[in-house]
Amino acid sequence: MDNNIDFKNLWKQQAVSPPNIEELLSKLKHFKKISMRKLILTNLLLSATSAFIIFIGYYYQPELISTKIGIVLNILAMMIFLLVSNKLAVFYKTIDGTQSNSEYLQKLISIKTKQQFLQSKVLSLYFIVLGSGLCLYMYEYTCRMTLFWGIFTYVVMLAWIGFTWFYLRPKEIKKEQAKVNSLIAKFEAVNKQLNADEWY
Repeated sequence: MDNNIDFKNLWKQQAVSPPNIEELLSKLKHFKKISMRKLILTNLLLSATSAFIIFIGYYYQPELISTKIGIVLNILAMMIFLLVSNKLAVFYKTIDGTQSNSEYLQKLISIKTKQQFLQSKVLSLYFIVLGSGLCLYMYEYTCRMTLFWGIFTYVVMLAWIGFTWFYLRPKEIKKEQAKVNSLIAKFEAVNKQLNADEWY
């Protein structure tokens, strides 16, 4: 009976093979590219929206102080969101092809932590400030409407905010977390495989 069992080869021949490192790095590069593109798009959209709100406020010269406060709150909400979300760009930019698996893993965990902070506390603050700003901003204009249309306008606006908060936001958060979690799991699998190989 042959007792010289090659455990290293047995390990490599397991049914569950570790992720291909080149394929994994390609997915990481794709994740970085998509994330940076999304961040740039968010910057452009929120900056353009802020500029449009400032233009409307300057051009139409609102009479009530509530409208002016609403404009300030809307812009403030967008600037806070951009300020925090742009900090993620630093983490995305530091991902390159020269790092070790452990370093990639640490960066992904850091990105996940930053995303969770952005998706929970910052996004909650964003919706509260933005919602308050919109309600104050719309007051001056809904006062000029009939009671029915004034109430209708607020109902539609609040329904949209509710839809965004309760449906679109969780869906987007789940999608983003799934991407990061998948990459983290794959890098963890590679690290475990490499550590196991070191024992042989």
